[in-house]
Amino acid sequence: MTTHTDDTATVEYVPERPARLEWAKHAPEVYKAMVRLETAARKGLDHKLYELVKIRASQINHCAFCIDMHTKDALASGESVERIVQLSAWDESRHFYTAKEIAALELTEAVTVLTDGFVPDEVYERAAEHFDEAELAQVIAAITVINAWNRFGVTCRMAPGHYQPGQYK
Repeated sequence: MTTHTDDTATVEYVPERPARLEWAKHAPEVYKAMVRLETAARKGLDHKLYELVKIRASQINHCAFCIDMHTKDALASGESVERIVQLSAWDESRHFYTAKEIAALELTEAVTVLTDGFVPDEVYERAAEHFDEAELAQVIAAITVINAWNRFGVTCRMAPGHYQPGQYK
């Protein structure tokens, strides 16, 4: 049980659930390959856009560990609290984002939620209007990589709250 005290009260939080599996410890070569893939996927992308994509995919996938990590990294790199808070409702809060960021967020949702079908042509075409082919390939790679990380985090029940900005860089 964790307690938190502020000026008015002490609050007891429910206990943190332990991780199911420390997958990186048991599959170190897979972990190392994922880190290399992550490094390759981020090359050439604007850091703020990159973190917005990672946070949004993690929100959709309910990966609390990755939401914690990428929100902290985004804040540490100068992203505003307001834009991060509005991210889960970006479609109703478009005025917080650039047209390029909106195209990336829309593509992130389409790629992340493939159970809805396929990536619609109009979503891809809007993204292609804002990114040259090389940059679009990097955005797609970034979306794909965060979705893979999310699956490790959610399946193994990795606990949020312990990450420090830049810890894994």
